[in-house]
Amino acid sequence: MLIEKVVVRKMKMDLKFPFQTSFGTEQERLFLITEIHSGNQIGYGECVVSSNPYYSEETVSTAFSIIKEFLLPLILGKDIQHPDEANKMFSRIRRNNMAKSAIEGALWDLYAKTQHKPLAEVIGGQKSEITVGVSIGIQETKEDLLEKVEELLKQGFKKIKIKIKPGKDIEYLRSVREKFGDIPVMADANSAYTLDDLELFKEMDSLNLMMFEQPLAHDDIIDHSILQNAVQTPICLDESIHSVEDARKAIELGSCKIINIKIGRVGGISEAIKIHNLCQENNIPVWCGGMLESGIGRAFNVAITSLPNFTIPGDTAPSARYWVKDIIKPEVTMDAEGHIQVPTTPGIGYEVDQEALDQYTLEIFEFTKESLLLSN
Repeated sequence: MLIEKVVVRKMKMDLKFPFQTSFGTEQERLFLITEIHSGNQIGYGECVVSSNPYYSEETVSTAFSIIKEFLLPLILGKDIQHPDEANKMFSRIRRNNMAKSAIEGALWDLYAKTQHKPLAEVIGGQKSEITVGVSIGIQETKEDLLEKVEELLKQGFKKIKIKIKPGKDIEYLRSVREKFGDIPVMADANSAYTLDDLELFKEMDSLNLMMFEQPLAHDDIIDHSILQNAVQTPICLDESIHSVEDARKAIELGSCKIINIKIGRVGGISEAIKIHNLCQENNIPVWCGGMLESGIGRAFNVAITSLPNFTIPGDTAPSARYWVKDIIKPEVTMDAEGHIQVPTTPGIGYEVDQEALDQYTLEIFEFTKESLLLSN
C-alpha cells in the first residue's frame, strides 16, 4: 500500500439526546475522520477524541497536531505491507493513542479492501453477528432511569450499562433490580470513587451486578486490586488499560476480572488484538466499549467484537440511537433479538455517505509527502 495522500476532516455531529457521565454532559461530538489514499482505494479511520481532556488527555486539537507533526511523516510516501507496521512505527511516540488509532484504523480499512476481504475476517474474527448492549447516561431521577431501562429492554439490548456517580449510585441501581429483577446490569463509574467508598461497593455487591467498571482513578491498577479483593462483583478496567503491558500488569495484580477494550484508547486494532489474546490466555473476558462514535468508528467496533473472547455484549448500539443521520450507509442496525450482523463486504463493510460526511465536516486538510516537507 503506497501511501500517497492523507485527508483529515474536523467533524461536528449533534447527538440526538444529551449524554451525561461523571465527567459532564455531551450534546455534540467534535472529532476527526481520516482518509488514507492509495491508488484508487481509500481507507477510513476515526479519531474518537472529545473536545475536552476529561476522559483522556487527548482532544481534537492535540490529536490533529500529533497526526500532522509526528504520525503522517512516518507513513506518507511509504509502501506499507501490513497495518501492524504502524503499531511498531508509532511506538516511539508516547501515548496519544486516539491519534494513532485514527491513522492505524484507516490503514486496516485500506488493507482489507486491497485483500478484497471484510475487516473482521482479516483480523481473525469468527462471528457472523455480535450481541449488543447499551449505555445509559446519568439520569436526573430514579424514575427517569427506570423509564429508560424499560424502553431499552423492549428494544432488545442484551446488557444495560448504567453510569453512576456519588449520590446517584446504589439507590438508582437498587430501583432497577427491584423493578426488573435479574436482568444483565452493570455500573460504570468513570473513576468517580476512591477506596474511601469501599463499604459502598461492598453494599452494592448484594445487587448481583455484572461488573463495576473503572470505579477508581483513571490511571490506577493498585487500588483496584484492593477493591477487587474486597468484593465479589467483578471489576472491569477501562481507562487504566492503554496497552497490552497495562493489561498484563492488571491481570497479574488481580486488579480486575474483566477488561473493556476500546480501540481508540489502546492505540488501534493491532494493540487491541494483543490485549484480546492475552486476556483469552488468562480467562479474562473482554467487551468493546463505546466512545459515541460515528458510523465509521462503530464499524471498527463491530469488527473487533467478532473476535472470540468478546463474550460480553458491548456498547456498539445502532446508529439511530445517537444520530439523526449517520455518515455511513447502510447505517448500523440491530435486530429485535439484540444482534448486529458483521458485514461481509471488503474493508469496514459500510459505504461512507459522502453527502453526510461533507455536511458534518467543519474543515478539511490534505497532506502529501511533498506538502509536509514544504510546511516544515
